[in-house]
Amino acid sequence: MELKTLGRTGVKVSPLCLGAMMFGGWGNPDHDDSVRIIHRALDAGINFIDTADVYSEGESESIVGKALSSIDRSRVVLATKVHFPMGDDPNAQGNSRRWITAEVENSLRRLGTDYIDLYQIHRPDESTDIHETLGALTDLVHAGKIRYFGSSTFPADMTVEAQWVSFTRQLGRFSTEQPPYSILVRGIERDLLPVAQSYGMGVIPWSPLAGGWLSGSYGEGKANTSRRSERLPARYDLAIPENQKKLEVVNQLTKLAEESNLSLIHLALAFVLEHPAVTSAIIGPRTMEQLESQLDAADLRLEASVLDRIDEIVPPGTNLNPGDAGWIPPSLTDTSKRRQPRA
Repeated sequence: MELKTLGRTGVKVSPLCLGAMMFGGWGNPDHDDSVRIIHRALDAGINFIDTADVYSEGESESIVGKALSSIDRSRVVLATKVHFPMGDDPNAQGNSRRWITAEVENSLRRLGTDYIDLYQIHRPDESTDIHETLGALTDLVHAGKIRYFGSSTFPADMTVEAQWVSFTRQLGRFSTEQPPYSILVRGIERDLLPVAQSYGMGVIPWSPLAGGWLSGSYGEGKANTSRRSERLPARYDLAIPENQKKLEVVNQLTKLAEESNLSLIHLALAFVLEHPAVTSAIIGPRTMEQLESQLDAADLRLEASVLDRIDEIVPPGTNLNPGDAGWIPPSLTDTSKRRQPRA
């Protein structure tokens, strides 16, 4: 695989990043099998692994640590994330200095390493001043615990604010952003991707297969089920009009892939990698078969005519289901933020 530079860090990473969310109780509970998948990905030329503390409540990080224990750690660019609750303690979550400083130690222990290449803030936290978060992350860089830090699923305005605070307060900055991006979820083309390019940020999209919708499992005459459908019904329930629209689009994309002599998976991954702002697309296989079906996508380029047809099916900047954006501002979900207090 031809390596690409991760933003302005100078670090070279593979165009496919191995996502570890499916390793552990959320997906593949067989640790040895998960380790084999990780090793196969590394042998195939992937040098970039992404996980998070919350994936299977730390189990994913432990599996990744086990896989890395038997190879040269310096070969791997290792990324993990912090933000979501890790237990019942109300302070064991979020983006505060207190939690970030404590949780990085837990991630280091589970991963079996003394440093993390890329430490990412998993979601925005409006209860915490971004200066507080950036200050804690900068201190972790100075302490040698992490090499770089980034954000995940931050909207364009928060991304700009974070860069401004870094500059004005002389702090380290987010070097990367990890947003949702796929043929079905193109909203970030409107603002986030241009913003990331203007600040020289590496972009590491998650869910390029749209949570399985573009894996070939969905479509006309198929069961249209997902392992995640029970946890995230808003994204999969076909009784919801937006999801029915996704199914119609998947049928059209399946035909386009067949006409282009491609699998739907290859079409989906190659589309994401086509955008100039994208550094590396995160694939999240649960099985060896799933991994093998995605590896060749790193070397594909789509014809302009195919990309034009995709634009006709899903216009640029469109999210077919707004709920797929990964994060909705509290200003939209909390009515108290839009209404005067009642006596």
